Amino acid sequence: MNYELLCSKVIAITRLTGNFIRKEAMAFDANAIEYKGLNDLVSYVDKNAEKLLVKNLTKLIPDAGFITEEETVNTKGKTYTWIIDPLDGTTNFIHGIPTYSISIALYEEDKPVIGVVYEVNRGEMFFTFKGGAAYLNNKEIRVSANANLSQSLLATGFPYYQFDKQPQYIQLFTEMMQKCHGLRRIGSAAVDLAYVACGRFDAYFEYNLNSYDVAAGAYLVQQAGGKIMNFAGGDEFLETREILATNGKVTDEILTTIKKYFH
Repeated sequence: MNYELLCSKVIAITRLTGNFIRKEAMAFDANAIEYKGLNDLVSYVDKNAEKLLVKNLTKLIPDAGFITEEETVNTKGKTYTWIIDPLDGTTNFIHGIPTYSISIALYEEDKPVIGVVYEVNRGEMFFTFKGGAAYLNNKEIRVSANANLSQSLLATGFPYYQFDKQPQYIQLFTEMMQKCHGLRRIGSAAVDLAYVACGRFDAYFEYNLNSYDVAAGAYLVQQAGGKIMNFAGGDEFLETREILATNGKVTDEILTTIKKYFH
C-alpha cells in the first residue's frame, strides 16, 4: 500500500466535503437540528457530509470497514477500517461559531496508517501517513519544545453529559489553570489534537470521547513527536475514552495532577 498516495486522495475527498459544509453553513437554519441525546446535537449537514465521505472513501478501498459518528454505515473491515467524524464541532457549527473540522483516520490491522484533520473555516489541512511525518498544508509540523508547564497553553473539553465526574473535573480545571498560561476549550477534539501536533497547544486532555473524535488527531500528535495516553498513563485511550496528548515534555506533571482526581 502506498500510504502517501492514498493520503493525497483522502485529502482531496476531505476538501470536497469541506466545500459542502462551508456552503451549507451560509444558509443553515438552526431549526434543522436533531437531538441524539442530552446536549448531543446533529443536523442534516453532519449526515450528508458523512454519506459523501463514505461514498468516496469506499472507492479507494472497496472492502474497508467504517466506524462513523452518524452511523450511516458501520462495518468492521477485515484489514482496513476508516474511522470518521464528518463534522467534529457540531454545536459550534449550529451556533455559527467557526471552529469545526472533518476527522478521518485509516486503521490497518488495528494500527493507524493515515490521519487527516481539516479545520474547515481556516482551510488548514493537517495530515500524516505511515512512513511520513506530520504536516499542515504540506509543511512539516512538530509538537512544541516547551518543557515548563508554567509556560504552557493547554486545551480541554467540558463534559456535556455523564455529569457524575463533573465535580472532580472542575477541581482538575482549577488546579491546571493555576499551573499554566491558560486553559482553552475550542469545541472540537480533532482540532485540539491537531493544535498539539503543530505546537499551538502544549497538551490537551478530555474524557468521554469516542474513537471518531480522536483517532486521526491522536495519530497526528504521535507522528509529530508527541505522546498519547489515557488518564492512567496507558495506551488504551480509545477503549477507556480518556485522552491526554502532550508534547512529551510536560507529560509527567500533567499526568500526576490528573491522577489526583481520576483513577
